[in-house]
Amino acid sequence: MKCRSCLPHSYFIAVTTAVLFLFSAGISTADTEYYRHTIFDNSLTPDAYFYSSARANGGSYLEQINSRLPVDSTTFFTPPNALRLQWQSQPGGGWEAEVHIMSFRNRYPEMSGHNLYFWCFAPRAIAAADLPMVVLGTAQDAHPESFTGPLPLGKFTGDIPANRWVRVRIPLAEFSSAAIYEFRPAFLHKVIFHQGRADSAKHTLILDELSVGDDSALASSSLRAPQGVHATGYDRHVQVCWSAEDRSDLGRYIVYRSLDGMSFTPVGIQVPGTTCYSDFLAKAGVSASYKVVWSNKEYRLSPFSAVVKASTREFTDDELLTMLQEACFRYYWDGADPYSGMTRENIPGDDRIVATGASGFGIMALVVGVDRGFISRTQGVARLTKIVNFLEHADRYHGVWSHFMNGKTGKTMPVFGMFDNGGDLVETSFLMEGLLTARQYFHGSNVPEQDLYRGITKLWESVEWDWYRDEPQSDFLYWHWSSEWAWQIHHPLVGFNEVMITYILSMSSQTHGVPVEMYYSGWAGQSEAAVHYRAGWSGSVDGDHYGNDHTYYGIKLDVGVGTGGPLFFTHYSFMGFDPHQMHDRFTSSYFENNRSMALINRAYCIADPKHFAGYGENAWGLTASDGPQGYVPHAPDDANDTGTLTLTGALASFPYTPEASMMAFKHYYRDLGAELWDVYGPRDAFNPGEDWVSPIYMGLNQAPIAAMIENYRTGLLWKNFMSNPEIEVMLKKLDVLTAEQARH
Repeated sequence: MKCRSCLPHSYFIAVTTAVLFLFSAGISTADTEYYRHTIFDNSLTPDAYFYSSARANGGSYLEQINSRLPVDSTTFFTPPNALRLQWQSQPGGGWEAEVHIMSFRNRYPEMSGHNLYFWCFAPRAIAAADLPMVVLGTAQDAHPESFTGPLPLGKFTGDIPANRWVRVRIPLAEFSSAAIYEFRPAFLHKVIFHQGRADSAKHTLILDELSVGDDSALASSSLRAPQGVHATGYDRHVQVCWSAEDRSDLGRYIVYRSLDGMSFTPVGIQVPGTTCYSDFLAKAGVSASYKVVWSNKEYRLSPFSAVVKASTREFTDDELLTMLQEACFRYYWDGADPYSGMTRENIPGDDRIVATGASGFGIMALVVGVDRGFISRTQGVARLTKIVNFLEHADRYHGVWSHFMNGKTGKTMPVFGMFDNGGDLVETSFLMEGLLTARQYFHGSNVPEQDLYRGITKLWESVEWDWYRDEPQSDFLYWHWSSEWAWQIHHPLVGFNEVMITYILSMSSQTHGVPVEMYYSGWAGQSEAAVHYRAGWSGSVDGDHYGNDHTYYGIKLDVGVGTGGPLFFTHYSFMGFDPHQMHDRFTSSYFENNRSMALINRAYCIADPKHFAGYGENAWGLTASDGPQGYVPHAPDDANDTGTLTLTGALASFPYTPEASMMAFKHYYRDLGAELWDVYGPRDAFNPGEDWVSPIYMGLNQAPIAAMIENYRTGLLWKNFMSNPEIEVMLKKLDVLTAEQARH
């Protein structure tokens, strides 16, 4: 997905071919299929491409920014940018430029195709003999790592003329393995350009649209203009949307913008599976006109769509919150799995994978969407009915769903390894938190809502929470059980962390419940095992006995380990369950305790003890997400602070820190929106010091923003979840138990 604006351009010059690739990708698998072919299309950062490396030695020169290839925003083949390869090869020297495949979770591991393609552009002509060599390689951490011998680029291009785009086609069969193990093109990870003939002259080559694919001898059918194009103006951006083109030769959509209504320039592209584009204009009071084309796999352009117009305007704080909620809601509405209605783990990603817990969060986002009028109540009921019907027939393990499922079949997908092929009690509790919230919200008298109510109740009553004690007298609930591996993943659930809701629901179930006493023996347990568990994951003895009572940055924390941990601890269990109504013998209010965690998190980011770039009073919110080096449960401590800010951290904390969260949102949107705002709202995370922006959205991170903002504004989800009679009964029992413990 591309969201950045661009500068003047050189675009689609000398595209004459009308041959297409034949890929059998439908709309539902568009992202997966697109990234099985794409090596590079655009950079999310405007200066250097994160997924690249550059180095030179021995007197040779290669332009680089922090050892990465520079991004060119003035000359590109597809907007808004391309890569710039500028070199000077000296005798006795060398240089190397690597373009890596963009890495994100659940990216399909194999590329598909028999040819390497890319487009190149030279401001000044370059003779074939002076062009670089080309090498292909697998990932550096692959086992085994493999690479090919070099091929002269000029063999496949001939002389490169000045100021004209040239498409390069190199059959992968031309490359021979130069490693001790065979190079397998399907696992291509990087394209390497390195020094060829040492002519001592400076050359520049712009590279764009690096991909793997196949030729086709079939002619493309007629290309009609995109239909249904419309544009909506917001505070600092315009969202342009259109009707989907469901055809196998669709390569990409291209969006053009005009600020004067006459001269249009291309500002960005969109992948086939998404039919909206977010154009960040950076200012209020800007009017812009738009038109859209699409191109096939061979870059042949359709006619232009009709022109549409929209303007930005200054939003009130209330309007900004609605805008933010709606954008996040769209992840769960437009981006949902088409077969099940469930939530995809991440977009882009493997389109088959739906996530159980994220689907529960998505259900709460759907409730917000209906209440805010983003969709109708009838639409909301229909979507939830589809989800409930899917869940009735999906794989279950004593009533518990797995962490990940195939959205088309309902079969378990063991994404985390072979032991992950059973029930996941925590993910199921997140799902049920959403379902029980929806059960109370959609409790109308009409037949569809009555059927939905009964369907959710049936699912709720069939979850065997008590089975996940492992043994009948166990003090703990356990996270996983598999019919094949039994309790191989023997992970006890010990608080304080994100899984309070699991104990809440287990104690509330009237069909397969556990004793309320497990709150103090398991969740808030004082056993040696519980104490070691808390100290083990946190590296701190503060709070290892559940209660903390230490002060950090002048803020007292009643409950929590160390400085509190990642902020999702204060979100996941409390999107439906109201922390105002929860207390125990360790704290009089979990709402206030959660507020303290959020304030400590922000104070830590202001202090910035590790001196990471970008932190401050308006840039905070350490919580779990991917980062430049993969997944980290980012937290305000030395071990888990890597310089990555996850936007949901601050934005889902609105009930606890409304003023500070609004300041963070305005900074992330108004100041940094060119890189951080896209069609589903704020991108997942960014690391200013490493010039990295997350290429994905995550199902676990967008819904808490929409849900917790609604709880801040109206308490909608809290009111509905807490109205479940089973919750009320459980809380009364827990109050009695807490009083008894206090007396003793």
